[in-house]
Amino acid sequence: MPDDLARWLTEHARPLDALEPGTPHGDLGPLGDALRGVRIVGLGESTHGTHEFFRLKHRLVEFLVREEGFTVLAMEASASAARALDTYVRHGTGDPARLIGRLGFWTWRTAEMLDLVEWLRAHNEGLPEERRVRFVGTDPQRCADSVAAVTAFLDRAAPERAAQVRDLTVLAQARPASRPDLRQTLVPRAEALADFIAGHRQTCAERIAAAGEDGGRKPAATVDDALEHARILVRAADLVTRSPGRPTGEDSVFAVRDRYMADAVARLVDTNPRARVIVWAHNGHIAKGTYGAGVPALGSRLRARYGDAYYALALLFGKGSFLARRGTDVHGPPLRHRIGTGTRTVEARFAQAVPGDFYVGLTTGGSPPEAARWLRSALAQRSFGANVPRFAYRFHVAPLVPAEDYDGIAFVARSTCSRVLPVAER
Repeated sequence: MPDDLARWLTEHARPLDALEPGTPHGDLGPLGDALRGVRIVGLGESTHGTHEFFRLKHRLVEFLVREEGFTVLAMEASASAARALDTYVRHGTGDPARLIGRLGFWTWRTAEMLDLVEWLRAHNEGLPEERRVRFVGTDPQRCADSVAAVTAFLDRAAPERAAQVRDLTVLAQARPASRPDLRQTLVPRAEALADFIAGHRQTCAERIAAAGEDGGRKPAATVDDALEHARILVRAADLVTRSPGRPTGEDSVFAVRDRYMADAVARLVDTNPRARVIVWAHNGHIAKGTYGAGVPALGSRLRARYGDAYYALALLFGKGSFLARRGTDVHGPPLRHRIGTGTRTVEARFAQAVPGDFYVGLTTGGSPPEAARWLRSALAQRSFGANVPRFAYRFHVAPLVPAEDYDGIAFVARSTCSRVLPVAER
């Protein structure tokens, strides 16, 4: 690292007093200053299994909600299952550990996430409904709750249509591109149900009211809830029937997934002029550019749509351990993986220049020429998903142009493993 770049980083990096939630927020003032006029903050992470990332992001959520007025936490999690967790966060209904376990990913089934959800519930308790923070899932996959909700609704409102939902039960646990179909025959079936509910709102509502609640059955969803669940099924049907063989381009399954996640955030912002949204996802998703084989990230779509009202904050770490599943295993337990500081990544250079944990904004205005060039140079960052290869994960990096991909970076010197909760009974 050139001397003037190291000097710039030393001068601009702001030490983080703590990673733990519940601590005073004075050290986060520079981040608050950077968020003036921002309506959407992307909080990234270079692994899904780092304890310190969860704790720092919990602390950042506290700061953003209490001091910056953010109103929604939107997670890279099942849009279908998140609706029940939102009910817990806003109204206290349900078992939070069980509801977290239904979000569709082992990565969120952690003690750290449970702490965050309990904080959101405690924050909301006693507040007027319009001031309560919402919890929203952005990912249109793992739709068991939506299948169940639409089935129960049609059983009451339009029994003659209920059989049509059975064609969509495959969406309950399906992953993106897990059922490739060039004709995407599931999509028109899901669209037909959504169109029916949208076009027969009054009739459906009247039938449900006339049927009443009998036999101890669970109350049917409202028309609006059923319609939203049906629309989730449309997006899921599109996603799971995409071909896995097209890794690039706007029609690839990866690009479609990020587009749907960006659209979910946009709906939150566009339907409520007072909404300010925290987006929790991997660094690759919140980036303002592309990831993988040139896939437009959800952050790039938000930046294109909202300009500087979107702020991308990446989370990186120096060395330590993290959890991830091994290879292509989608059912086994996440395992501990270790990695040193290394020498060739941006993380290694940060660790060399500034000891400890810190936040740094990546604006290049007024920076020395060498620093400005470095911030706009092609570099490498670590990037680990929910699964990593058995041995080669140590060499797994992603391209990075710091000032173009992110607006700021929060750096954690040492990573330890997140704490996975036991699988709750369904």
